[in-house]
Amino acid sequence: MSMTSQRPKIIKADGTVELFDPSKLEASLMRAGAGEHTAERIRKTIEASIGSGAGTHEIYKRAFQMLRQDTRAAAARYSLRRALFEMGPTGHPFEDFVAMMFEKEGWKVEWRKLIAGKCVTHEVDVYATREGEYLAAELKYHNDPNYKTDLKIALYVKARFDDIWQCDPTKQTCPIDHGFLITNTKFTSEAIRYAKCSNIQLLGWDYPEQGNLYDRIVATGLYPITSLTLLKKAEKRLLINQGVIVCEQLAKNRDKLRALAIPPDRIGAILSEAANLCGSAILAE
Repeated sequence: MSMTSQRPKIIKADGTVELFDPSKLEASLMRAGAGEHTAERIRKTIEASIGSGAGTHEIYKRAFQMLRQDTRAAAARYSLRRALFEMGPTGHPFEDFVAMMFEKEGWKVEWRKLIAGKCVTHEVDVYATREGEYLAAELKYHNDPNYKTDLKIALYVKARFDDIWQCDPTKQTCPIDHGFLITNTKFTSEAIRYAKCSNIQLLGWDYPEQGNLYDRIVATGLYPITSLTLLKKAEKRLLINQGVIVCEQLAKNRDKLRALAIPPDRIGAILSEAANLCGSAILAE
């Protein structure tokens, strides 16, 4: 009997069934920053106990719990995709987060800018300039991890950018070199094919293969506060409502943590976790 046939079948979040791939689990743990031995130990533990019919969420939950016991920073990175979903239900915190990410990358950013097109005026979620380069981004935030940004959305975004690109150059004060469609989930294959053909750039959770949303978050060290394991969900929601979106904002907003009746020792632990995750010394001050 082959090793493949011995692997249990697991149920994905969208209801489809696939064979459990332990190497994929181990790779995702190491990608999040788990050491080789830690990733191997977690993989072996789950591989030895997982049965057919288990859900991917159950596997994630068990891996996350074991990883959190070893290193909270790696656990926070491992749960990053789910942390983005926790930023909802509206898309405004995600828009703010992406704008901050572009700022970290050296862009001068304007949020929700009005730009006149040939036919109508458009509100662009993120408008950014850097060294003579101009980009505008339309953001699509989804609460459902199974939802994929599809061709219909890509067509809609292309139509908006076409109207801006065709504006009267004598009146246009905000040129755009690149039009971006950005989402916290994935794209359908049709949306990707159309974007490549129509010169719209895509940025999603795992697209493109290099420099996708996950890669850029890790590279900038800009993590949403929802990725912290020591903050409760209700606390995260209250902080986001007050404009505290990313971990590095916490040090300057200790008063907001105190206002939530969080004890001083727990505030210290939260800031320490944020510092370890973001690699920012200012959080520990």
